[in-house]
Amino acid sequence: MALNNPAFNNPAFQDPRAVQSYPGGARAASLTPPPAAAAGSASRGGVDLAAQAQLEGAFAGPPAGSVETGRMTIEDTVVKTVSLFAILLVTAAVGWVWTLGGLVPTDSVSALPMVVGGLAGFVLAMVIIFTSRKKVRPALIFAYAAAEGLFVGGISAFFEMMYPGIVFQATLATLVVVGVTLALFASGKIRASARATKIFLIAMVGYLVFSLVNVGLMLFNVPLAGGAFGLRSVEVFGIPLGLIIGVLVVIMAAYSLVLDFDQVQQGVRNGAPRQYGWLSAFGIMVTVVWLYIEILRILAILRGSE
Repeated sequence: MALNNPAFNNPAFQDPRAVQSYPGGARAASLTPPPAAAAGSASRGGVDLAAQAQLEGAFAGPPAGSVETGRMTIEDTVVKTVSLFAILLVTAAVGWVWTLGGLVPTDSVSALPMVVGGLAGFVLAMVIIFTSRKKVRPALIFAYAAAEGLFVGGISAFFEMMYPGIVFQATLATLVVVGVTLALFASGKIRASARATKIFLIAMVGYLVFSLVNVGLMLFNVPLAGGAFGLRSVEVFGIPLGLIIGVLVVIMAAYSLVLDFDQVQQGVRNGAPRQYGWLSAFGIMVTVVWLYIEILRILAILRGSE
């Protein structure tokens, strides 16, 4: 399942045996010896009462968490994900105020937060993805969350100026999609499959090609790309093309979340080191921000066609 979010394209989420080669992996594995080894040490040379009592005490005690084992857990990953989104919300507020002219209201707006945040976020994301095989650096992930917050706050402020109330609608819709997807995944009603993942990959490639072509047409003012959203503004049977594509992209983003949740579970089953929880949180943030931007664009197209 490495075909989804590139943040999870890491052996820690794929191969249980690869965990031993990561920093902290050998230590984490050594904290919980195989049951066969524990049983053998207890039976060798007769019954070792002290070892048996120690083993019984370990089972009777509270379950070890990620701190004690040094391994990735669902709970620890959730805490890390919430922490990153808290950083994003703080810097999004900064980007919002900055875009609208600071604390003193003005008639002009600034695109600087959106541009700086978008470029910095892209560069940091690439660095995180390509260096995570050797070492996960939480500081870079914190910086990505902060940069992404500036971008989200900036672009949200622009859309809010054009269509008042649209940010609340997009935020609510994003939370609903994430909540429903998580609920369906947790209940086992939806799961990732090899066939669906291949279809998702093909659709992603097609969407990326369309987006690049659309941006190119808009930059060169090609008449075909009329409207504020380029080819997305073109109507097909009276329906904006951007609306059709947007709905498909939201479905793709929801399935990407399913893949992200599946990879988190796989990392926990593989006994991945605790630091990979940060990488999982980063991957989930990438998908959720993508989902929010697409929903924001869908609502803008709908509001613009009224």
